[in-house]
Amino acid sequence: MLQIVSTADGSKTIFNSEVGESYHSKHGAVQESRHVFIGAGLAYFSDRSNVQEISILEVGFGTGLNFLLSADFCESHQIKLDYTGIEAYPLSPDMIGQTGYEEYIKPKTWQCFQEHYSDCLAQCVALNPQYSLQIALCKLAEFSSAKHYDIIYFDAFASMHQPEMWTETAIGPLIKLLNPGGVFVTYAITGQLRRMLKGLGLEVQKAPGAPGKREMLRAIRH
Repeated sequence: MLQIVSTADGSKTIFNSEVGESYHSKHGAVQESRHVFIGAGLAYFSDRSNVQEISILEVGFGTGLNFLLSADFCESHQIKLDYTGIEAYPLSPDMIGQTGYEEYIKPKTWQCFQEHYSDCLAQCVALNPQYSLQIALCKLAEFSSAKHYDIIYFDAFASMHQPEMWTETAIGPLIKLLNPGGVFVTYAITGQLRRMLKGLGLEVQKAPGAPGKREMLRAIRH
């Protein structure tokens, strides 16, 4: 069962009672997304690379919040964005509409997303000249791509609820899709995850976590 709930920063998220976890932090959905994925991921990569085009792969597309904030960021910085999300259990357009995320992004970004969300579940759609979106309807283990990506947002449910998502079997193939200089970023940080990513050849960094978490993880592929 899915239920819309409010978080500490006033933004909403969705609680999945079957998994026993919310899609975002109870300390602030928008706050967490901006800190972990936009700040420590997209903005970090953009500042280092100074490129005009960026490709992002997200594991756990969920409500689309990370995409919406990324699209706004890229449009504001005149960066072309190619965004792919992986989502085995996509939310209905009605449920996404109840999140209220239009309060936090440009009206045009929200309108494009709302109008074309269902289309993006079937194919890659250019929502406007600045950004495109495709949502792969599959489990992570079933995902394959001819593309390579500059950034991976790893936003799966916590390992205590979905331990199979945090194994080398699951994450290893993703790293092969990451471009040299690319960034893997997630809200979590554990010794096992750090050791695994180092073993896969990445430079692992600790970064300050979003409210409610002391630290988070970022890893660079050289």
